[in-house]
Amino acid sequence: MRSEGVLIERWRSLLTSYNEVAGHLERALSERHGLTLSEFEILDRLIEQECEKRRMQDLAADMYLSQSALSRAVARLEKHGLVARALCEADRRGVFVTVTPEGLARHTAARETHLTILAEHLQPA
Repeated sequence: MRSEGVLIERWRSLLTSYNEVAGHLERALSERHGLTLSEFEILDRLIEQECEKRRMQDLAADMYLSQSALSRAVARLEKHGLVARALCEADRRGVFVTVTPEGLARHTAARETHLTILAEHLQPA
């Protein structure tokens, strides 16, 4: 029983830490850059891959979002001109996402905020 209690306490501690950091990130990214945390993560993962375009299906596999939540977030980014979506020529069911120059600029500005918040809240033990 004691080991179960320790595991549960560690899990709750992890959740508390995540919620605290995510809340700070959400507020700072929204107020300073007009991005949600999920939108920033999408841009970050697209840019991190250093490829011209990425399939939505592959992006979904790397993200913590459901397929529908990812689709909604990408639609918001597209509406603001930060990404573009296109159908796959070989497989019309596939959708590619690319970062626009505006998306790259917004990400570059928001990245510093993101790193600052992480550094403030994730100090090494």
